[in-house]
Amino acid sequence: MLGPLKKQYHHGDLREALLSAAEAALTDLPLEAVSLREIARRAGVSHAAPKHHFGTLGGLFAELAAMGFERFVSELAMAAQRVSDTSPHVKMQAMTRAYLRFATSNPAVYGLMFGKRVELEPSPRFAMAAVAAWSQLENDVAKIVGPQQAINGSLLVWSTCHGIAMLMLEKRMPPHIDPHTAIEAVTRMLIAGLRAEGAA
Repeated sequence: MLGPLKKQYHHGDLREALLSAAEAALTDLPLEAVSLREIARRAGVSHAAPKHHFGTLGGLFAELAAMGFERFVSELAMAAQRVSDTSPHVKMQAMTRAYLRFATSNPAVYGLMFGKRVELEPSPRFAMAAVAAWSQLENDVAKIVGPQQAINGSLLVWSTCHGIAMLMLEKRMPPHIDPHTAIEAVTRMLIAGLRAEGAA
């Protein structure tokens, strides 16, 4: 008896299909239940296909995390561009709101991006994408506090956004706090503090 037919993909399409299947598996299953075999099954291809394209599960996850950072940079940039007010602090508020939207809309990928319980294979694409995300934030913070305080200011903003995002994802946000309202208020406080530091 013949086994089930495997889907036919062009090379680039297969790679994208495997990444989509991996993201879906991470969304549906505990991390420890996600394997190359499970990803191949979801993509409808041979068990050897993920290994051929990515080598290991860590290699596939690194590629997915790199794509996550690239999407992250794009979405934050678009959020800043959409606001009619061009002042740096208004753009920063838009970016922090976009940060939470990205994290809560893409929890599986967000977890990979920040190394949640998984070892990623070394990846130049991942390294470049992560640096691009940091550079984007540092450039925008520098417009508020000046270049000398940009690194510390960026660390403050990113740490705050990440902390709120993780409280939301882990369902540890106190029930009386609306995180979307909170990020507005917290960002205003951050900007006021950054401006005061920049003027000191």
